[in-house]
Amino acid sequence: MALDRGLIGREYPGETLLISRSRLRFFAKATGQTDPVYTDLDAAQRAGHRDLPVPPSFFTAIALEHPDPFAWMAELGIDLRTVLHGSQEFTYHRMAYAGDELTSTPTITDIYDKRGGALQFIVRTARFTNQDAELVADAVETIIVRELTLS
Repeated sequence: MALDRGLIGREYPGETLLISRSRLRFFAKATGQTDPVYTDLDAAQRAGHRDLPVPPSFFTAIALEHPDPFAWMAELGIDLRTVLHGSQEFTYHRMAYAGDELTSTPTITDIYDKRGGALQFIVRTARFTNQDAELVADAVETIIVRELTLS
């Protein structure tokens, strides 16, 4: 099934997440952060932060807060058994901290294929803003959809 390039520009409902210290500490531990600024408020403040800062790549966790984070793929008729994570990149515009409320706005920004359509690529860009509508980060993810071959 070829993905419709007419989907480029389609925006999906985002998620909003109030960032708590406990969530940040858990994420930091789960991702192997050893710098105490991500887990210890005193260390964070000594380093010049107003609270615990959001660790790198935390923004991915916001999308997973959706009750069904893969619903958008099902809506496009994509069989999850055919999905590979291609890449993820972040551009940081300002710091985010515990106590901030972050909102994501994901949009399909490109669809293309390789190997004669055997591999299809979906590029989604998500903008993350804080409670003051300030841009905090952009995330670009590439999802690869491969042909499903059943034996």
